[in-house]
Amino acid sequence: MSRRAVLPALAAAVLLALTACSIVPTSSPTVQITQAPERPVQDVEPPPLPPAAGATPEEIVRGFIDAAASSVRGRPVAAEYLTAEAASTWSDATGITIIGQGYATVASEAGSVDVTATQVGTVDPRGSFTVARNEPFTFDFPLAEVDGEWRITDTPDVLVMLEPDFERLYDPVAAYFLDPTLQQLVPDPRYLIRGEAQPTALVERLIEGPSPTLAPGVRNPLSGVRLARTVTVEGQTATVDLADLVVGPGTPLRELCAQLVWSLAQLEDLRIRSVEITVDGEPLDLEDVPREQTTDDWAAFDPDATSLETVGHYLDLTGALRTADTGEPAPGPAGAPGYGLASAAVSADARDGSLSSLVGVRQEFDGAVLLTGRYGGDLAPLLRGATFSAPTVAATRPEVWVVRDGAEIVRVPAGVPQAAPQAVNAPTLAGLGRAQVLELSPDGTRVAVVIAGALGPRLHVGTVVRSDEAGVAVRDLLPVAPTLSAVLDVAWRSAGQLWVLAGDPGEEQPYSLGVDGWGLTTVRTSGLPAPPTSLGATPGRPPLVAAGGTLWQWLNGTWGTLVRGQEPLSGSAPFYPL
Repeated sequence: MSRRAVLPALAAAVLLALTACSIVPTSSPTVQITQAPERPVQDVEPPPLPPAAGATPEEIVRGFIDAAASSVRGRPVAAEYLTAEAASTWSDATGITIIGQGYATVASEAGSVDVTATQVGTVDPRGSFTVARNEPFTFDFPLAEVDGEWRITDTPDVLVMLEPDFERLYDPVAAYFLDPTLQQLVPDPRYLIRGEAQPTALVERLIEGPSPTLAPGVRNPLSGVRLARTVTVEGQTATVDLADLVVGPGTPLRELCAQLVWSLAQLEDLRIRSVEITVDGEPLDLEDVPREQTTDDWAAFDPDATSLETVGHYLDLTGALRTADTGEPAPGPAGAPGYGLASAAVSADARDGSLSSLVGVRQEFDGAVLLTGRYGGDLAPLLRGATFSAPTVAATRPEVWVVRDGAEIVRVPAGVPQAAPQAVNAPTLAGLGRAQVLELSPDGTRVAVVIAGALGPRLHVGTVVRSDEAGVAVRDLLPVAPTLSAVLDVAWRSAGQLWVLAGDPGEEQPYSLGVDGWGLTTVRTSGLPAPPTSLGATPGRPPLVAAGGTLWQWLNGTWGTLVRGQEPLSGSAPFYPL
């Protein structure tokens, strides 16, 4: 069960326990503690209210937080809650701290108001969200009387906004960049305020570049380019006029176009269906590309493209590899019981989508062995260790990754007999704990890692950085679901969304969340015979779980058997080839 639901109550309880020693000044005999009421989420933005005459310090602080939930540039109503001096230096463009609805306030006779809340996360000025690491938000709002009315004299360095208000005002969108091979778009989640200025804001974010954690692992064709004027939308066509774009033989113009088109086409409220790209007012002409471009023109860059040949696989009770569409054995020796696999991964050929190579882990009495070979062919031992994580692959590179002995990330070229394993540098892993699960994102630019540390297994996401000089590394392994305890498994539902299994033994529960940790949501378990224990997912295919020793797939909001109309298939360790 997620702990997010209980954190507001815990924060309030802690607050009540601490108020005796947190009142300022100590000579004030009267302390008022108020819990902000829960407010329903509204689809229509209510206008912010200015300060009421005779409002108490507590009402002024609450009004200021409510007035921050406005789409009006500068939030002028919020500024009315400040003294003239504070308003002259206050800015609404410094970022946002998102807090839970049930925040508490403590008011003293001197007029100071202390706010304590559950912190959901922060959004920087570029629109990137960072999930809070279970730390509360606290701030002491000092106030002064101005012409007989209380006004705030100092504010936090960021906007403070309630979670429902943030969800109502801001849209989650993807700023798309390119993987290092320039084959696939990579989503970088951003949160932009709704309205007609959103297309311009999104293109500006693209030009500014990826978020700091993702930047070392992707490329930005728009780097160095300038937006000549605001993006206009007429009908269902957006027009982007660029400046300072040097058009030459080495300029990745097609990648740039795909980046703009896929990014703008997701703005559903504006119903953008096509994008016209101009340079200094003149159309950007590309061979075989229409002036008004759509995502169909750049389907090859689809961030969630899946080969038509992609079929789920799993292991039966003997460790034999089977296909999830029919339950029949996979071709070759791996489909027979002989190898006794505990986990496996399959790579697809990028040229035609055919399944090309297979890697499996076999447990032995004295440790584990990594087996590799062609899909449908014999497998040969390649690497030994005390333990191996389940192998994982990406769509953009023919290689397999595993974690050996919980500490060493190893990558192996796929389909290359007896290829030498190569270490992946992960400088922060040792300080976090023991890696139990590692999953490459479909585009190969990120890894989701379940790391068992001092607080138990937690989910982290890092960036894959490739360099000719320094090799391959995993950087910035950041926690993205700190409220989830006992994380068991993780899989990529799409390039920007994760599915996670978490919970104590016998109480495992699936969740979905964004790659940045936003939008943690419980997935129903109705239809499953027992709590799920392993998970497989990929873009465009139904997620798979093993529960009670049988396999199930998620279709139309419920769990069903892999073969419709038949009894559930027995097995474990489901996965999809990439």
